[in-house]
Amino acid sequence: MRITTVSDDVHLVTGTNVNWALITEGTAVTVVDAGYPNDGAALIASLAGIGRRPQDVRAVVLTHAHLDHMGGIPTLLKQHQVPVLTGEQEARHAHRDYLEQISPVQMLGQCRRWAGAVWVAQTLRAVLPHVAMAIPQAAPVPERVPLDVPGRLVPVVTPGHTSGHTAYLMPSAGIVFSGDALVTDHPLLTGPSRPRLLPDVFTENGAQATASLPILGALPADTLVPGHGPVYRGSLRAVVDNLAHDGQVP
Repeated sequence: MRITTVSDDVHLVTGTNVNWALITEGTAVTVVDAGYPNDGAALIASLAGIGRRPQDVRAVVLTHAHLDHMGGIPTLLKQHQVPVLTGEQEARHAHRDYLEQISPVQMLGQCRRWAGAVWVAQTLRAVLPHVAMAIPQAAPVPERVPLDVPGRLVPVVTPGHTSGHTAYLMPSAGIVFSGDALVTDHPLLTGPSRPRLLPDVFTENGAQATASLPILGALPADTLVPGHGPVYRGSLRAVVDNLAHDGQVP
């Protein structure tokens, strides 16, 4: 586990090849995403790392219901019951009314490359035996209505990676928590860290994912806190323009 200070009130935490974020307001905390199922202990430790306890958490805000983003939630809820909030569509995904996630066959296909084989091994250790987990407590929130949680996050629907993927804008700090709509690195990506899309194997609808990039680029923010990779500071509109030049945005 590694904790990176983004601002006085925002910390990025890196677990098993995935990030979550902690937003503070006084002693209160909002948790954005929660890592893999077996990252639960690291999630609790990350709260201690910024001088907080599970009892200080006011809500978990979920970008999407993949196992690497919602997995640590049950560990937290065993110690302290808090609301779990996500987009209206993504709440159904968290309940497991349906499933949009990389399949076992697709995972095995990544083993053709050494980096992929390493990623698969790390992922299995981070997930098993919790493959079938759901978050029945996940409650839907409307788009673009500020949440009454530390950080006053604004949900922004950014579908594609999953059908209901939701990013969150923190207007007071100019920060976007992009989940997997836009990342800066991943074990299956090559080249230096930079804002970009995840590999297609993780994406439910590629056309929607690319169409969501200008939504992120139009937000009043200059700091990107992604679901994978380091923090990015700079113009998000310029990021989207560069991706368009590279052919990632139509």
